[in-house]
Amino acid sequence: MERKLFGTDGVRGRANQPPMTAEMAMRLGAAAGRYFRRDGSVAHRVVIGKDTRLSGYMFENALTAGLTSTGMNVLLLGPVPTPAVGMMVKSMRADVGVMISASHNAHQDNGIKFFGPDGFKLSDEAEIEIEALMDGEIALAAAENIGSAKRIDDGLFRYVERVKSTIGGARLNGLKVVVDCANGAAYRAAPQVLWELGADIIELGVSPDGTNINLGCGSTHTDIAQKTVRETGADVGLCLDGDADRIMVVDENGKVADGDQIMGLFASLWADEGRLKGNALVATVMSNLGLERFLGARNIGLHRTGVGDRYVVETMRAGNYNLGGEQSGHIVMTDFATTGDGLLAGLQFLAEMKRSGKTASQLRQVFDPVPQLLKNASYDTGATPMETRLVKQAIAEAEAQLNGKGRLLIRKSGTEPVIRVMAECEDESLLNTVVDDVVRAVEAA
Repeated sequence: MERKLFGTDGVRGRANQPPMTAEMAMRLGAAAGRYFRRDGSVAHRVVIGKDTRLSGYMFENALTAGLTSTGMNVLLLGPVPTPAVGMMVKSMRADVGVMISASHNAHQDNGIKFFGPDGFKLSDEAEIEIEALMDGEIALAAAENIGSAKRIDDGLFRYVERVKSTIGGARLNGLKVVVDCANGAAYRAAPQVLWELGADIIELGVSPDGTNINLGCGSTHTDIAQKTVRETGADVGLCLDGDADRIMVVDENGKVADGDQIMGLFASLWADEGRLKGNALVATVMSNLGLERFLGARNIGLHRTGVGDRYVVETMRAGNYNLGGEQSGHIVMTDFATTGDGLLAGLQFLAEMKRSGKTASQLRQVFDPVPQLLKNASYDTGATPMETRLVKQAIAEAEAQLNGKGRLLIRKSGTEPVIRVMAECEDESLLNTVVDDVVRAVEAA
């Protein structure tokens, strides 16, 4: 059975339009509540966090109604980073955690993702079972067993203290840090962590109004942070996304390090220290060939997965690896967290700057990337361009041109109606040609 509602990272879409309606969220909450109350007992709890989107209020209330209707007791965290929910599920002995966020998307979108009692995102199989429950009549709790809901005040404090503890008592005194919180979930947590650890901070993206999350700021729009680092003479910049599970690092010259460079740095350091489990890194098919070559030269393995940090984590858990992530900036360190944590990764980078005495530019680029081009081809919802003869022919021709010279990766987004076309090739002219040809074919289809 395939998932219909859930994508690669929970349920996501335009707020107040199917499937992201309050009605759906309430029913989803009820189905999740029933799924996690299968043993029939009454003492169950769920923690719910959210980012700063205006629609978060609507979904928070709808989910709470659905969950309490099946007997779940709800603890509302308010705006917190996604990794805080994963942490709080386990530390508060909850049965399930819910994060309301569309990550790096614009404010008009929203999403719902679930964490199990171990703090990790739910498996495909669990999501399929929850969807199946939504298709039938959901058994509600008896009146005397309806759940309660309350807001808790110490969720942010718990997360802040946990993140600070991951650098072993190191201090950041003397570092001037620009931190861009994307007007999102970390707008309070990130500045607080950095300031308490001694850094001199310059804050960007810390004035959320419900509609400005990720708007021209954060990990997907690093221009302002790059400019601010240069103009203020800062040592480094940290750019988070809307739910703070991604990061991009900006060096003192305004140059950006993506997830591949950060993972390469950490993998190399951890391998030298003997703390890289399995002597391997887990990354997706999107990671640059240059990263693979860099690791190979150091006898460090690279295990590739499908796109999505949940698949990275699944492979890490199956093979007992402790470092993985995505080029987009998800950095997963299972010694410290159950999911990607941009702030945590940023702290590890800053701690290495202090430990080694090196500048951000000396740490930013550990390998020369192979030229890579990614373009999105939009299509109408319900259309199936990948099944057309035109697109299949364009892909075959592109693969023939790249044979022995590079690679082509084409995938359907799990969060929006676009086909992502990515290629790598040392010949940049050929690279542009093959990507553009496939994109035109998809759009024509």
